[in-house]
Amino acid sequence: MDYIEQNIADVRRRVARAALEAGRRPEDVSIIAVSKFVEVEKIRRAVELGMTTLAENRVQEMNAKYDLLPGVHWHIIGHLQTNKVKYAVGRAELIHSVDSLRLLEEIDRQAEKSGIIQDILLELNISGEESKYGLTNEEFSYIINKLEAYPSVRLRGLMTMAPNYEDKELCRPIFRRARQLFEELGSFPGADTLSMGMSGDFEIAVAEGATCVRIGTAIFKERRPAEDPGPLPR
Repeated sequence: MDYIEQNIADVRRRVARAALEAGRRPEDVSIIAVSKFVEVEKIRRAVELGMTTLAENRVQEMNAKYDLLPGVHWHIIGHLQTNKVKYAVGRAELIHSVDSLRLLEEIDRQAEKSGIIQDILLELNISGEESKYGLTNEEFSYIINKLEAYPSVRLRGLMTMAPNYEDKELCRPIFRRARQLFEELGSFPGADTLSMGMSGDFEIAVAEGATCVRIGTAIFKERRPAEDPGPLPR
């Protein structure tokens, strides 16, 4: 068993354990493999092991790998500049990082030109960190009320990031607030995705309701396997 296989098995076990302990079904949480800065051969190995949804921070990185890895589902999770939208629409099945009305408008415009409906998530900056992208509460409310004006986008849900706290429990209220806002999207029938949790905090995100977690380091970093957390709870 190579280290990528060990890492994926470990991540799957930890996701399942966190879901079961929260009274959730493990199959209701999907794992997105974040492939930024990762060599294609390593990504291909992860795909062979079932990681068929990949995410990149930058459009140019996704497009550089797009034709080399057929049959996978690509997501964009990093900040998307409006002048790069035309290179993402139609290739990225889901854009997680819609953080402004201007970006939403450009995605809608490019999707209309391509004759498609582009799936998106609205990115929330719940922690209020100035260094992070994302919508404030007021911006989120404003955009939600404007979405009907953009028929070439489909709201699939929300995305958020927690600060890199040393004490990961501090992430919990941020994820909990995102879940509360996600649950308020009942008027959008396609809103089925709550994207939150990365390598350092995904178990807390799963416990708080994430439907997908974005995992890079815990899959692709060569390291000693994490200690076995023991059998899954019954």
